[in-house]
Amino acid sequence: MRVGLIGNDLKNNFTKEVSEAFGLEGYVMQEMGLKSLIELIQSKNFEGINVTFPYKKDVARHIDVMSEHAKKIGAVDTIVVRDGKTYGYNTDYEAFIYMIGKHNIDLKDKKVLIIGNGGTSAAVQLVAQDLGAREVHIVDIVPSENSISYVECYAKHLDSEIVINACPVGMSPKIEEEPIEMKLFSKCEALIEIIYNPILTKLGLDAQENGIKRVIGIEMLVAQTKAAVQLIKGVQISDEKLDEVIQQTIIKNTNIVLIGMPSAGKTTIGHMLEARLQKQFIDMDDVVVKDTKMRIPDIFAHSGEAGFRKLETLTAMKLSRMNNVIIGTGGGTIKNKINMDFLRLNGIIIFIDRDLENLISSDPNRPLSSSQAAVAKLYEERYPIYQKYATAIIPNNDNIEDSVNEIIEAYYKTCRDAIRQ
Repeated sequence: MRVGLIGNDLKNNFTKEVSEAFGLEGYVMQEMGLKSLIELIQSKNFEGINVTFPYKKDVARHIDVMSEHAKKIGAVDTIVVRDGKTYGYNTDYEAFIYMIGKHNIDLKDKKVLIIGNGGTSAAVQLVAQDLGAREVHIVDIVPSENSISYVECYAKHLDSEIVINACPVGMSPKIEEEPIEMKLFSKCEALIEIIYNPILTKLGLDAQENGIKRVIGIEMLVAQTKAAVQLIKGVQISDEKLDEVIQQTIIKNTNIVLIGMPSAGKTTIGHMLEARLQKQFIDMDDVVVKDTKMRIPDIFAHSGEAGFRKLETLTAMKLSRMNNVIIGTGGGTIKNKINMDFLRLNGIIIFIDRDLENLISSDPNRPLSSSQAAVAKLYEERYPIYQKYATAIIPNNDNIEDSVNEIIEAYYKTCRDAIRQ
């Protein structure tokens, strides 16, 4: 290995694509145990490596020369070999400073709650201290000398003004998890995420729905990678390039989720978007059919609508863990908030709005669209829900090419806006 990332469980890690976007060629991601990693460091047979969970603290004692921040933090995430020596750095510190500065988040005189007590948390703790936080409390699943339990957190610290999630809870593939309940933190001004996959965590979604400013972790990943590439290559990378790579990474990994009535054109538009954006189109109903080996009318006949909706939710959970796809939902997917909460974590919701008179009735593959009257009833019930969840509403009554163009424009705009929240 010349350059690359070492860690545990790297399947959902974006560091390779981000490093390559900054011009670091030949980047390899390799899972290995701590013993093998230490042997690699001692061999000095590499140019530069990044270290991620769970090894940032463990490798610090095996480095020849530590940067000042790495010494203070006690954790290393970037190791470079120069003149026969290993140099250890902590780029999380610099990246976190960049992220909160970009969003005008001031930690001075604030009560700060940090979730997690690993290597990244250690960097965040130092930033909070250096920027003059009034109080800093670390919550960990296993309380220690410098951390508190979740029970104590809920008992004494619901008045925290800044919450920083520096633990892996909620990270892909376990995106349904969240370490705390944001709605209980009534004085919270901002939630800052370190997790970047999913792009918006369940915790971040809850903060958003409770009117709390949230900052997505993908910005810290890209800023951290920029700093690491500069150290490994010995070059300077502009902030303009940094912003460009952040947007590029969000665009590449964000899903488009199409909602709308049956026969609104979701499948046709999905395939057209697939050709234009090089994102795979997946129809949720097709996945249900494939997984159950049953046609949808047969599922309704055997298990009723309630049985079908349970299968639909399992499918929404499954697809929401994916990145860089286009998902065509069933007409009734929006009826269950759980479905939409999952699909919003990695996806932008587009409502394909076709007028009632243009919708097809009596489709044998759609048991709930058995007549024009049935379609009209569904339309009336569902239309406000489509509007509620839509990031963008795109009419599809005339020229379908115009609809596709509008979706692409809305998609890029939303991805750009994601880092301006």
